Amino acid sequence: MSSKNFIVIGEKIHCSRSVRVGGSRVRTTNGRCAILYSRHGEPRELPVPPELAAGRLRPCAVAIALALRARGEPAELAADYLRAIAEEQERHGAAFLDINVDEYSADPAECCEAMRWTVGIVQEASRRPVSVDSSHVAVLRAGLEVSDRSRGRPLLNCVSLERPETFSLATEYDAEAVVSAAGAGALPIEAGERVENLARALELLRAAGRPDETLYLDPLVMPVATDGRHGLRVLNAIAIARGRFGPAVHITVGVSNVSYGLPARHLLNEVFAHLARDAGADSAIADPAQISAERLDRLDPTAEPFRLARAVLMNEDEFATAFLDAVLAGRL
Repeated sequence: MSSKNFIVIGEKIHCSRSVRVGGSRVRTTNGRCAILYSRHGEPRELPVPPELAAGRLRPCAVAIALALRARGEPAELAADYLRAIAEEQERHGAAFLDINVDEYSADPAECCEAMRWTVGIVQEASRRPVSVDSSHVAVLRAGLEVSDRSRGRPLLNCVSLERPETFSLATEYDAEAVVSAAGAGALPIEAGERVENLARALELLRAAGRPDETLYLDPLVMPVATDGRHGLRVLNAIAIARGRFGPAVHITVGVSNVSYGLPARHLLNEVFAHLARDAGADSAIADPAQISAERLDRLDPTAEPFRLARAVLMNEDEFATAFLDAVLAGRL
């Protein structure tokens, strides 16, 4: 797969992403927390209301809460924080900016409001089209309704057999779409199951007139910490799908899922993206500052870190024993 055709869907505007109180990205003074960030090269701080400061902080959820519920400087800083994330992802080459507000509220109506507002703020800061991501179809619709078509089609994340209404949503809004390998009743395990689910979804989308080049097949990356075979299954599914569905359709991977529960996650994510690209993927849902064509090109497959990570991802290092030993020894 050519480096020039590798597409990154920036995933940083997610309310599920968290930072640790006491970590390097949070400052605590006199019991009050602030999230540290920068914009235009200037260090800035986003204040965290005490009721949102327990445990791990969710910066995007904090920002949206301040913007929609507060006034004055806190609300202005909240919008500034999200603009900074959008600008950073565009600067690092993201083709789409993915927005997920599900963790903002348990109320879908509040999430619809949050999605509309966040899409508007992101579009003020970036020229890239948005990607709308939610477990609620109403929230997906809310984001698509306010997407600016002058910058290109928005991306619907995602269409799947488990949510039949998403197929008509992609057509109604002429959206590009991430197409999940999830089945109508269960998540697939083996590579063949993933490909068959993708085949059924692709057939429906093609019948509705959706062009292949607007579709991003997602074989569903799962953590290798829970099953060492998950990575290999996805890589096999990518290779089969590329051969079966042709060169025009895109194949994308949510790389951060593969490393969940393990240390040295950036290394595992990079190596997995490299392996996925070799297998036929031409896209990743990732932080574009960490995953890009250029970064993947610079990886050395003969280096010890790459080889150790690859062995975990290919299920050649059972229980990640050698990998964890290297982490404990400070070699990774």
